[in-house]
Amino acid sequence: MKLVTRQVGDTEVQVIPEGDYVCEEHADRPWFRYWPPRILRRMDYPRTPLFNLVEVSAMRYPDKDAIIYYGFRIKYSELWDSILRLSAFLHDLGIEKGDRVAIYMPNTPHWVMSLFGVLRANAIAVPINPLVAPDVLEYILRETGAKAVITLTQLLPRLLSVRDKVPSLRYVITGRYRDYLPNKTEFKLPQLMLMDPEAPQGAINWKEAVAFNGNPPTVKVTHEDLAAIPYTSGTTGIPKGVMHSHGTMWASTLNAAVWYNIAPSGIVLTVLPMFHVTGLVHSVLVPLYAGSTMVLMTTWDRETVVDAIERYGITHWTSISTMIVDLLAMPGIERRNLSSLILAGGGGAPMPEAVAKRFKELTGLDYLAGYGLTETFSQTHVNPPHRVKIGSDLGIPQPCTDALVIDPDTKEVLPAGKNGELVVRGPNVFKGYWKKPEETKEAFIEIDGKLYFRTGDVVYMDDEGYFFYVDRIKRMINRAGYKVWPYRVENILYMHPAILEVAVVAIPDPRVGEEVKAYVVLKPEYKGKVKPEDIIQWARERMSSYEYPRFVEFVDSLPKTATGKIDWRMLQEQERRRGGGQ
Repeated sequence: MKLVTRQVGDTEVQVIPEGDYVCEEHADRPWFRYWPPRILRRMDYPRTPLFNLVEVSAMRYPDKDAIIYYGFRIKYSELWDSILRLSAFLHDLGIEKGDRVAIYMPNTPHWVMSLFGVLRANAIAVPINPLVAPDVLEYILRETGAKAVITLTQLLPRLLSVRDKVPSLRYVITGRYRDYLPNKTEFKLPQLMLMDPEAPQGAINWKEAVAFNGNPPTVKVTHEDLAAIPYTSGTTGIPKGVMHSHGTMWASTLNAAVWYNIAPSGIVLTVLPMFHVTGLVHSVLVPLYAGSTMVLMTTWDRETVVDAIERYGITHWTSISTMIVDLLAMPGIERRNLSSLILAGGGGAPMPEAVAKRFKELTGLDYLAGYGLTETFSQTHVNPPHRVKIGSDLGIPQPCTDALVIDPDTKEVLPAGKNGELVVRGPNVFKGYWKKPEETKEAFIEIDGKLYFRTGDVVYMDDEGYFFYVDRIKRMINRAGYKVWPYRVENILYMHPAILEVAVVAIPDPRVGEEVKAYVVLKPEYKGKVKPEDIIQWARERMSSYEYPRFVEFVDSLPKTATGKIDWRMLQEQERRRGGGQ
């Protein structure tokens, strides 16, 4: 695979060449037999910068609420005005085309304005998880050569602790939660929002930036220019910056908007973290493209979410499976009014079949499970709304997207029913890893003269073209030569009536190499009534002799990543340090 060198601001990077992708329709693919009615197989994607989606909606719906934040309302005209003023302020600071500006904060209106303000200033946004350790924060800022960071005063001490180690960093803009809170909020505020310190002397105040009275810079970017560098989680090593253009971000946005039937009258719950591609695409870009209203929340709180659904009549909600598990465990949830929801789905973590069934019993809705990665800027696959197949955590490929299953060793394309590595090709696939050309080359494979991205996930496709998740290649447990896939074990364990959450990991074992262990969170009503041995015996009766867990440990909670996924890697590392066993 040949990469080309491009000048991005003051930095040269190697990227996948533009222009080699066209919207392909593989008529022989089995999933087209079950394609959603009235959704075209092909898509024409905008050839404009991404910020155009807010600009257009602001012209169409100037007096409509774009964002509701704990009762504080921001109209589309106000949102676009703040974006233009911020872009002018950044330009006045000296931010030029291709410069990188980091966005380091949790979900707030500042985040939305920052993303589009940076893009409108012809710069590149670097979204950073607000929970990352200082060394990871420093690494991302240094590697991207960020010239500015937009953050909140609450996070300022951590940022300042690494600032002197980042030579490129010139400016820090800081806001506060109360910049966009009403005098009396409509919901209980999360604890972290109550700790809202004043901005220190010398810091650039956010209010100054969005009140700047200057002219926005001339638009110099096109759909082919880089727009964002989100970072992979880095849980398996050093995090990698994923280069996305305005065009790749447009592709995911338009595919999602069409697939999920979003309309201007939609009310979208925005509670997934916006620094993560799933939350950004489905809960920010899609509603702003459609002219819908975002009900924005800084953190997940099930009581507040249910209150918001009832108060605002929320119609669309993209979540993660752990949120659904928590919602279903809420006392009295069956008596709450969730009838306004017309569509719910998500990805980022597999949805256990038992949980999906309970969710449908509660809401009457099929949970539209989907699949994507940072490298594909969210979804490549989603279940078709008219024909959800429970158990298929991927569903079928999106418009203009092709997917194959290959043998990871021989690279042979495998037939339906065979486990192998998922490879994908589509208009939303990234342009390469920032300053990592060798890793970029290793991430792709050429099949019939075309580049496919290697996801590292093991799946299989059934004869109807639905894809089923098996596990990460690197997560497989090798027990006495047998392959044990933790996700399959977890999926069965979720059927046990006492289990609220579960994570399965490998533990070292001198006899069989690796043994299977389950960390289990019991439902409150079962605590003290169920023993680990009961779970083991139950699993033994329902799983193959080599795959049921030999060890079960009860815990009060499971570690979660900032995106809400169960952090099995942390548990796995804990077992490696222990050396196995209980």
